[in-house]
Amino acid sequence: MKFKIFRLKKVKSTNNSAIRIIKNSKTEYGMIVANKQTNGRGQYGKKWISYDGNLFVSFFYKLENLTVSLKQITKINCLLVKKLLSIYYKKKIIFKKPNDLLINKKKICGILQEKISKINKKYLIVGIGINLIKNPNLKNYPTTNLSELLNKKVSKNKIEKQIKKIFEAKLTKLYK
Repeated sequence: MKFKIFRLKKVKSTNNSAIRIIKNSKTEYGMIVANKQTNGRGQYGKKWISYDGNLFVSFFYKLENLTVSLKQITKINCLLVKKLLSIYYKKKIIFKKPNDLLINKKKICGILQEKISKINKKYLIVGIGINLIKNPNLKNYPTTNLSELLNKKVSKNKIEKQIKKIFEAKLTKLYK
């Protein structure tokens, strides 16, 4: 499976862009990457704070012929992002249900999954926000970013390529 890349300069939300692309095209496997996200969404209607230079990406793919349940794919998606982060950060990365990744008890990544239907096909959208260079200062929820943890800048382009490769390799194995 290969994800078609949609590179967008500015979006309200990469998940909203994925919904629009699914509804208006015949693309069944896509990856939306945005330079700027103005209205990112998190779980339970929360807002995802999107700073320039961080990673905002959404994958979408058909759910037909998957060999795992939606609950299993949710965990797999989190583990795939954890696998990406572990390329850079060699210490412990915690998966906090339902969809956060934490390092040193601080949130570095959020994942928002949404299921939509188009005619007779069901799609899963996996929105991923990773704090690469800047993190929000939230009162009751500590956050961090990858550059701060590593004491060096990370290449957003390189991370985009790596996450695409990781998702393609794993998800290809999950289809009949």
